[in-house]
Amino acid sequence: MYQSGISGSKARRRYFIGMTVAAVGILTATGTGTAVAEEGPDVSSWQHPGGSGINWFAVRGAGHRFAMVKATEGLNYINPFFVQDSLLMRAAGVARGTYHFARPGLLPEAQAAFYSAIVLGQNGPLDLPPVLDLEDSGGLPAPALIDWTHRYLNTVQALTGRVPIIYTGVNFWKTAMANSDQFTRYPLWIADYRGNDDPEVPGGWPAWTFWQYTDSGSIPGIPGATDINVYSGAQGDLARFANMPSTGSAGSS
Repeated sequence: MYQSGISGSKARRRYFIGMTVAAVGILTATGTGTAVAEEGPDVSSWQHPGGSGINWFAVRGAGHRFAMVKATEGLNYINPFFVQDSLLMRAAGVARGTYHFARPGLLPEAQAAFYSAIVLGQNGPLDLPPVLDLEDSGGLPAPALIDWTHRYLNTVQALTGRVPIIYTGVNFWKTAMANSDQFTRYPLWIADYRGNDDPEVPGGWPAWTFWQYTDSGSIPGIPGATDINVYSGAQGDLARFANMPSTGSAGSS
């Protein structure tokens, strides 16, 4: 996704420092007595160099219970590895999030319908909510882009039955979206590679749900560098958020 980054090792060191603080907040808020830092990659065709596959069993074996995979872009692009990755992720017990890369120069309702048709639902076992990847304004001024985003999200929610997640960058939201606070009911997946203990949260969101803290991470089973994300616990237990089977099969190595 976002291209500028910091080293994975530096980000990881800062991440674990930050999660120590975040875990205390989760414990206080939920009263569960436990807090577990959850990490997972997000992938697209870039993680399939030369057509190579991802070993999702190795990803799961390394402790990653969730991952995001690019599904669609605009009105005519389908990730050629989307079906392959989706099937293997399920077989390996990795919860799947899918995302649509927005092209706001095209109709939002049409893009929402295109995405929803390709992913074939986001409400089954091992499904995270649908994701809108918003990092291109399409030349729209902020008021028009805000309207576009509302229309896309409303359509996807109607078609999938789940409240979507918004992926974006700090600077993009502050500028292209005029730091709008109209979207706080949607979980936030924020890209922030600056190496701080926690990501900056724009737009009046009370908390971040996922944090993409590096685009140059390394995970067993994934060829080359990959984005790595952490789940904050803001939406409660990951197993519930991702529709993980209660039998524990999704959590076994």
